Amino acid sequence: MRIDIISVVPESLDSFINTSILARAQKKGLVEIHVHNLRDYTKDKHRRVDDYPYGGAAGMVIQCQPIFDCIEALKAERDYDEIIFTAPDGEKFDQPMANELSLKENIIILCGHYKGIDYRIRENIITKEVSIGDYVLTGGELAAACMTDAIVRIIPGVIGDEQSALSDSFQDNLLEPPVYTRPAEYNGWRVPDILLSGHDAKIAEWELEQSLARTKRLRPDLLK
Repeated sequence: MRIDIISVVPESLDSFINTSILARAQKKGLVEIHVHNLRDYTKDKHRRVDDYPYGGAAGMVIQCQPIFDCIEALKAERDYDEIIFTAPDGEKFDQPMANELSLKENIIILCGHYKGIDYRIRENIITKEVSIGDYVLTGGELAAACMTDAIVRIIPGVIGDEQSALSDSFQDNLLEPPVYTRPAEYNGWRVPDILLSGHDAKIAEWELEQSLARTKRLRPDLLK
């Protein structure tokens, strides 16, 4: 899989994509992650990519030309399954979407910035608009980082224990059950006896009951 991220501040993503699980996934050859500086594609001698919005609204808007030229340059080298724009008014990013995107071959993630991008790009170039929550960030780099992590970690082979990723919260529309580790008692707090019993079927039953109870209490919307 290949993920191309387009950003006005690409340096903000460097440490994230080159550490931990994402770094190991790239070293294993399971994913390629490339970050592109949008300013490299502007025709402005001062490397500006934004301008004032028509209509007199506040803020600045990223222009069509650098975005179009950058995406066209990438598309000239390979086909892309999705061209994603990170926007607060986009479709909500969730685990099912991460699962779906992890099956793609090549995707582009365009990070929003300033007041946004010229809407003509959204109308004619973007194939999917995605939001990570009902709030506004300074730029879409954090959203792109969240999406990239969620997508890559479930690619087979990225995590040593693949079952761990498949049993995460939201994979089956339930929150995870409580988890514990050694010691069995700490500060007077004991691990539930069922988890020490070694009875796999009863443990699985307990975990499902706990997942249902936690989901009902914390995220009842998921049960709908």
